[in-house]
Amino acid sequence: MADVFDAVVIGGGPAGSTTALLLARAGWSVAIVERAMFPRRKVCGEFLSAANLPLLRHLGVADDFLDLAGPEVKRVAVFARDRRIVADMPRLRGEKHGWGRALGREHLDTLLLERAARAGAVIFQPWTVSRVQKHPACVQLVCGTTRREMELSARVLVDAHGSWDPADRRRPHAADLFGFKAHLRESALTPGLMPLLAFPGGYGGMVHSDHGRVSLSCCVRRDTLEQSRRLAPSLSAGEAVMAHILATCSAARPALRGAVVESGWRSAGPIQPGLRATHRNGVFLVGNAAGEAHPVVAEGISMAMQAGMSLANALLSTEDLRQARDAYAADWRRLFAWRIRTAAVIAHWAMRPAAVAVTLPLLGAFPRMLTEGARTSGKVAAICSPSF
Repeated sequence: MADVFDAVVIGGGPAGSTTALLLARAGWSVAIVERAMFPRRKVCGEFLSAANLPLLRHLGVADDFLDLAGPEVKRVAVFARDRRIVADMPRLRGEKHGWGRALGREHLDTLLLERAARAGAVIFQPWTVSRVQKHPACVQLVCGTTRREMELSARVLVDAHGSWDPADRRRPHAADLFGFKAHLRESALTPGLMPLLAFPGGYGGMVHSDHGRVSLSCCVRRDTLEQSRRLAPSLSAGEAVMAHILATCSAARPALRGAVVESGWRSAGPIQPGLRATHRNGVFLVGNAAGEAHPVVAEGISMAMQAGMSLANALLSTEDLRQARDAYAADWRRLFAWRIRTAAVIAHWAMRPAAVAVTLPLLGAFPRMLTEGARTSGKVAAICSPSF
């Protein structure tokens, strides 16, 4: 016999926990299946724009977020070649805390999952989904510690597993992007500044996060990564990427030289940015499972949480799952399609030295273009409010 729920959410990250929390608060019986134990580190830029503060308050985690997160990010920059171009970050109007901040995923994910549990969601952790069945809708689970098996059934299945789907694996390609992440101590990065690092074959970002750490995250093409490792065979992959950034982006050297990597590098990939689907084979998709922006615009966490809210809105507005599916799909495209396309343009620009060289003088003459670029990518974009 299966344990029966109104909804089973696969994945306890920001997208899954937000969806589950809002559904549970509305009276649904909800289960969250998460394979990893929290707290856990993730390859992630950690920045959360100010546009999410109303949602964080509705979820009940805003005060904790503001207490833990790093300083407000009031300026944005491009570090490319030997140029450092700095501009103001747009401010969210009508908000006391009008700028975004960064918080490590080991803290943010734990806050959201605990809040979902407090709202009534049942947490299966660490459990892995071994099989998904459409008719009747159910999932089979395996416990990661005891290997015990069980089955959950539900009227609604939500896939919030992130972007790592074995079914989507493709043949290796030179243009594949791999993500790298490290926390730095003793970095000279100016507090409140979030620069985009543009370098041949990749791009990255830095921001002051929680507990005095600076988060450095970047994406590197497969061919660039292989070349960097050949040039420095004694270094780890993360160290080779750092060496490549220092060698090709002299503007970043003052902030990186002398910095100490805390707890080593993490890597993931290849990542697959782009539009996917919001519903497949009877399962709602949310977060990176539905679509992923290039991390160059630092909107991944924002999009995940906002998508979770959008899906919860759609499911709670009607008992007809087809109507909910269509409403969620339309809202998802409205909220995220433009951001994903904008991020792709910026990412491909940052990875191409010739394109960077041509446009740097223009950016230097008109730095406000960076402010408008941040606005366009969603830093202060109004999002729909929870409708319940």
